[in-house]
Amino acid sequence: MLLVVGSVVVGGVGYLLGRPTSSPADDSPEAGFARDMQVHHAQAVEMSLVVREKSTDPALRAMAYDVITSQQQQIGQMYAWLEGWGLPQTSSSAPMEWMSGMGHAGMAGMPSGSGSMKMLPDGRMPGMASPSDLARLGGGRGRAAEVLWLQLMIPHHQAGVMMAEAAIQKASDPQVVTLANAIRTAQLAEIEQMRQMLDERDAVEKTP
Repeated sequence: MLLVVGSVVVGGVGYLLGRPTSSPADDSPEAGFARDMQVHHAQAVEMSLVVREKSTDPALRAMAYDVITSQQQQIGQMYAWLEGWGLPQTSSSAPMEWMSGMGHAGMAGMPSGSGSMKMLPDGRMPGMASPSDLARLGGGRGRAAEVLWLQLMIPHHQAGVMMAEAAIQKASDPQVVTLANAIRTAQLAEIEQMRQMLDERDAVEKTP
């Protein structure tokens, strides 16, 4: 009994020592990343659900399924972080504000000229599909829907990689850095797979 109690006490002390001394602040890179990446992921999940209903290609459907399952899980993880930190899921700060000062020219997988992460004129975050893009995807069928999904998802992933890189550089919470690294690695690999799928369909990337 004493050994069990002692183990629990030691484990508890170790857990407490391993935790950050304080939770991230409302304007921290950790909070900004958790909020913005949830929004970004949600659209990728939405587009992937649509294309799975319109494609019969096993490889593309498998990739879309991977996007859906992995990013849904990550959305839940980031939601839980904000809850645990006692922070709201939304902020009065502008999206991407936590990324100020970041430069991304020449980053692996990025198109030439993609040197910043500025909000688009219509208020979208970089990489996000427009309402008209989503409507076209929803109305597409077969190969046309597959090509459009790939053309939309490549810049979407490129922006996601930039966000992850910013979190890796700016965040100090280990769990945030770990997830950002995982997102960066996975999405860079998926970008290359998506490019191959476009080549197989004699299609080209959408101009940023």
